[in-house]
Amino acid sequence: MSTSTALLTDHYELTMLDSALRDGTAHRSCTFEVFTRRLPNGRRYGVFGGVGRVLDAIEDFTFGEEELAQLAEHRVVSESTLEWLRGYRFQGQIDGYPEGELFFPGSPLLTVRGTFAEAVVLETLVLSILNHDSAIAAAAARMVSAANGRRIIEMGSRRTHEESAVAAARAAYLAGFTATSNLEAGRRYGIPTTGTAAHAFTLLHDSERAAFESQVAALGTGTTLLVDTYDITRGIELAVEVAGPELGAVRIDSGDVGVLARQAREQLDALGATNTRIVVSGDLDEYAIAALRAEPVDGYGVGTSLVTGSGAPTAEMVYKLVEVEGRPVAKRSSHKESRGGRKAAVRRYKETGTAVEEVVFQLAPGASEPVLGPHDRSLQVPLMRDGKRVDDLPGLEENRQRLRHALVTLPWEGLKLSQGEPAIPTVFHTS
Repeated sequence: MSTSTALLTDHYELTMLDSALRDGTAHRSCTFEVFTRRLPNGRRYGVFGGVGRVLDAIEDFTFGEEELAQLAEHRVVSESTLEWLRGYRFQGQIDGYPEGELFFPGSPLLTVRGTFAEAVVLETLVLSILNHDSAIAAAAARMVSAANGRRIIEMGSRRTHEESAVAAARAAYLAGFTATSNLEAGRRYGIPTTGTAAHAFTLLHDSERAAFESQVAALGTGTTLLVDTYDITRGIELAVEVAGPELGAVRIDSGDVGVLARQAREQLDALGATNTRIVVSGDLDEYAIAALRAEPVDGYGVGTSLVTGSGAPTAEMVYKLVEVEGRPVAKRSSHKESRGGRKAAVRRYKETGTAVEEVVFQLAPGASEPVLGPHDRSLQVPLMRDGKRVDDLPGLEENRQRLRHALVTLPWEGLKLSQGEPAIPTVFHTS
């Protein structure tokens, strides 16, 4: 079976392509821009995730014989368009914010330049990746901030689509999660993997002690034992009896985890297991994590809330045509207006390093550009040239550090979990 991603496009994109090839407008030079008009409700910043995956997908975006046969069978496009698609490779230019950068309403996140034909067919591919990964990364970043330096593990694979699970693990790691339970994410992206036993493992054995003895024999005393299958107090007692005071960690997966964590800490200390960590899981989100900040919790395992964007499963990005043959074009529909012309942005900072505003400006002959202050920074970087990824782009680890630094630059109110305005305002620079 073909591994092409070409049919990860939308019917209407190919309909536009077919019509434009027929009327001769398909080869006009165009600029498309990815941006969001607003942040999801309650969010004060966005996190740009999925850039590396988008570049991979565009490089692999070709129409094989299986895809062309599908289009022909259902008469999606004409024969002449099928022939054009047979030789399709994106040959244009892409600039954008680097992965791990923060964004706000109106930020020109990705600029795609090429002919109308080669750029229009990328819309669904680009948006499906960026909207998903950016939503997960933003939710994960809020959780990491709430965890306040404590370990946090992604474990949501069983709560989403199998490929989304891998992408979500990557986005979570970008945002600062310590590890994932998803082994394919570890293989594909080099993310640290970790895991422990589920309740089924305890129930399999004739006793809780037998289950603990089996796990310790296989994984050593540094393992994490799940202690709440039956009675948590007895579970902790057995865990320490089996593994000794050097037991790595206990996991609590149900109940009032704050109260249980305090009781567990007291019991572990009384048993001499003063270095045994306490990990909690079970329907956690950023609010639950923040509520546990004062409790003796050493780590969190997050699943459902993470992989569903914690209430915001999309970053609400759009892919809009903003320039044709160097001429700005803009949508004027009520509540869905766009600003014409290719754009870039700079972020202004105080001397202390705190971000104060994002300035978006048009890149056009004769247009003025904002003057950079001593601490200001341009945001867009080259990503693809002539259809090829730019050499030496930062990898996942570097982008992870970029986001970590960017979050430190936000005003303190920008990290609040309560509803409010975007952390920094977007200003549109005019000539």
